[in-house]
Amino acid sequence: MTEDNLAPQTIPGPFVDVHIASAATICPIAGSLDRNSVLQAADVLDPCCDGWKRVAIIRTPGTDRISYGGARTPLTATLMFAAVKHRSGILSGHPDPNSGRRALGFVQREGNCALPANFTGDLRGPSRALPHFWEHTVGSGHATLGLRADWQLQLQRVHNELGMQHVRFHGLLSDDTGTLVCENDQFLYSYFNADQIFDFLLSIGMRPFVELSFMPSALSSGSQTVFHYRANVTAPKEYAQWSVLIRRLVNHWCERYGRDEVRQWFFEVWNEPNLTAFGSGKQSDYFELYRYTVQAIKGVDSALRVGGPATAANAWIDDFIAFCRGNGLAADFITTHHYPTDALGLPGDDTEAQLSASKRSVLREEAREVRKQAGDLPVYYTEWSTSSNPRDPMHDDPYAAAFIVKTVLEAHGLVQGYSYWTFSDIFEENYFPSVPFHGGFGLLNIHGIAKPSYRAFELLHGLGTELMKVVGAHATVDAWLVRGGGVATVLLTNFALPRHPITTESVRLSLRGAKPVSQATIQRIDSEHANAKPHWEQMGKPEYLSAAMVAELNAVSRLRKDAQPITFDDGILRVELTMPPQSVAAIALVY
Repeated sequence: MTEDNLAPQTIPGPFVDVHIASAATICPIAGSLDRNSVLQAADVLDPCCDGWKRVAIIRTPGTDRISYGGARTPLTATLMFAAVKHRSGILSGHPDPNSGRRALGFVQREGNCALPANFTGDLRGPSRALPHFWEHTVGSGHATLGLRADWQLQLQRVHNELGMQHVRFHGLLSDDTGTLVCENDQFLYSYFNADQIFDFLLSIGMRPFVELSFMPSALSSGSQTVFHYRANVTAPKEYAQWSVLIRRLVNHWCERYGRDEVRQWFFEVWNEPNLTAFGSGKQSDYFELYRYTVQAIKGVDSALRVGGPATAANAWIDDFIAFCRGNGLAADFITTHHYPTDALGLPGDDTEAQLSASKRSVLREEAREVRKQAGDLPVYYTEWSTSSNPRDPMHDDPYAAAFIVKTVLEAHGLVQGYSYWTFSDIFEENYFPSVPFHGGFGLLNIHGIAKPSYRAFELLHGLGTELMKVVGAHATVDAWLVRGGGVATVLLTNFALPRHPITTESVRLSLRGAKPVSQATIQRIDSEHANAKPHWEQMGKPEYLSAAMVAELNAVSRLRKDAQPITFDDGILRVELTMPPQSVAAIALVY
């Protein structure tokens, strides 16, 4: 086997476990290789030399010594594995963002081997429009939560500070909202609670992204329910009666708020119908429900916007579009959901293991496929998050902030809306919690204390609307340059999935075409910045907080703006900084 003839292969295990937590010394090898020692042929990114190499990764049996073949120079180096499944003999790693090839490792020189992440940009160069699509909609749990004063206060804050324009929630048609009940064998329609919620939304400058769910018991064909509030998820026993409900409800809103207003809303049919947790899971059943629903809504006003299929895991897009076109039914937009742990999450899930088996930028790749399937139809992701587990400790950590910034900006150009699930821990799908930091989905905890995830959206909201090109690539660090309003912002993340290698990185950024700046500042989100949870842990993890404790944690959670050193020479502005693991930094250059 030579450098030019390395066939990809894996040698069946079992192998002796080779525990390489972060790095192992490796050496170049020459000549032929013992096939019994070869684990796999691979591409390895070697920034010390000349880029990508074709190598064979081998293990000396019974030792922790790893070697590689194919190096052109006698180089002693350090190989950083992205992931190693030792027992199966399979090595896997990160894809290179430029070539798309997958690196099993990253080769760095020994000694001072922490190479900086180098990025360049040109402030005079062309830009692309950056609409704040992530602010179109934000998620909440359950319609009747919208009647709570604390929920309303938090949503108004999310609108004012993060720019969120619509809110989506489950259960608008469920029994506890009272939209339709059966009393003494009579159907009683009551829109009072729904109106109270929508009145509030409009009063603060927001609108509903109306999820038409779940089934009123009076119309249901069965007794299957979901969530703590026991929402019925069966099909209607009479589709004609479901159609009457939808038509009467939508007509009422048009009369109350005016057709011009309601035409700016979005009507989404059901929630995740491909999962048996929310019904039969059968496509044919959902398509029948959609048929009756869209006909009822368009019967009120053909200009009202209706879409679906509201699926989990990017499912049914092609089939849904084909069904609508084949039956002459309107589909004004596409909705779907995705999570990097795509499944209906449950407390107790081993989310860390699920995420470790995921892929970097997996949500971007999924959104690209949905964008392709949707054609010219607008795409709205009406749920996404760092995981689908409602009790995931990482929801409360800086990990979530780095994931959010990277994922949002990678969705640029692919979607019209990207609704994070959810804005608040005032949420009761499983039970209503009292622990301040319990790993809930929310950007704000039950006391309204901002998590690192909230601050991530705060930084995103502060961006301009001109996205500039940035050149450079790194295993864990990503950089974006955004211009607008006399400010250029450099947004950086240092992110890796759980159990994947990550360390503090030196970052160097050079911006050509720069003018002297009047101010350069940095805001950070990491383990020591905008991160209230460790402070709560230092308090002894109290389950119930006093007003003084809430005030103290609010203060710790805030973003802090510090001066950022820069150098400026001959039209080139240079910035150097360090990025700890799972972190975000925003450098604002004011002209």
